[in-house]
Amino acid sequence: MNKIEQLLQKYCPDGVEFKELSKIAEVSWAWIDKKIIDWEQEITLLNYMDVYRNHYIDWKIPKMKVTANDNKIKQCNVLKGDIFITPSSEVKNEIWFSALAIEDMPWVVYSYHIMRIRLSEYNYTQSMFINYLFRSDFLQDKINKQAKWLTRFWLTKTQWEKIQIPIPPIEIQKEIVKILDTFTELETELETEQEARKKQYEYYRDDLLSFGDHEMEWKILDEVCLSINAGWDLPKKYLKGQKEPTEEFPYPIYSNWTDSSALYGFTDSYKIDNEAVTISARGTIGYHTIRNPKFTPIVRLITCIPNNQIITTKFLNYILYKTEIWHSGWSIPQLTTPNVKKLKIPVPFKNWEPDLEKQQEIVAVLDKFDALVNDISVGLPAEIQARRQQYEYYRERLLTFKELKK
Repeated sequence: MNKIEQLLQKYCPDGVEFKELSKIAEVSWAWIDKKIIDWEQEITLLNYMDVYRNHYIDWKIPKMKVTANDNKIKQCNVLKGDIFITPSSEVKNEIWFSALAIEDMPWVVYSYHIMRIRLSEYNYTQSMFINYLFRSDFLQDKINKQAKWLTRFWLTKTQWEKIQIPIPPIEIQKEIVKILDTFTELETELETEQEARKKQYEYYRDDLLSFGDHEMEWKILDEVCLSINAGWDLPKKYLKGQKEPTEEFPYPIYSNWTDSSALYGFTDSYKIDNEAVTISARGTIGYHTIRNPKFTPIVRLITCIPNNQIITTKFLNYILYKTEIWHSGWSIPQLTTPNVKKLKIPVPFKNWEPDLEKQQEIVAVLDKFDALVNDISVGLPAEIQARRQQYEYYRERLLTFKELKK
């Protein structure tokens, strides 16, 4: 930080110049979707989740195959230094996630779900700096204040172009990128180790959930649940984007998204008064997790309330990892309640009765494995969380500038 402060004092003691994005870069939409058309050329598509999940993008990341005509392939190409952003989202604080192309990628084009920012004058250091800037709270706050809501949060192309960003001298940009890259590399190393542990955990989980014919019975989900229902419409009273319960709105609303993104907001009433397993029916199809009592599922999120005389909630959630919830044989890209009711799962039985003790033993072992891999309060996840918080702290300090008054 001392070196950055010295550089700021040397090159811009009165503040940093802020410029409209359109003054330094071209902001472009694409119109390439996830389709295969016989007379067009096959091409690889850089899509929304590729940008959402990654800070840097190389040729190994995009996987989806689509087709496009020659004109679109030329217009929507991906070159080293291009910055891609997620221009809209159902969740307000997920607008403007960015990722930087670190190499030219022939035969890759970008999806209409993302936008491309290409500097008017190529400068890879500046692209790296802007990529970090786009993920900063400083810029996120500016964007969120302008975001509009229709079915998603979004900004118009003109609004994106008029966003003002700080452009310090290149010497300062270079030093900031160097510091933040160090943090990013450390976090990546820890995440790689965590991924290896996850694969080990999944191996043992699958082994524990494999049974001999004499140890279990195959049951359809409808036989082991008290109810299986799709989500409801939004309640009449709710607060979208609320992260914590309040006295007025104490009950969570969950959607089809994953992890914390599934929390849509809170309301003053609830539809489900049981511990349950929810299964995403659209978007991230098949994502499942346990929900505590007194919540409301929406947007066709499927809720399974287990019959605890036959199966425990945790065991049901674990066994779904070994269940083919979604497959390409279904004609439409969503799950339905009848589909889910017909899913077959193995349930431990002993002396012709559900073996709840066996289920609890398996759950106890898997809970310990899961905590080692995923619990952010202990072990490797805790270290990753600490590194991330440290990175975010320095990112905000490094990317917050006093504006030069003209």
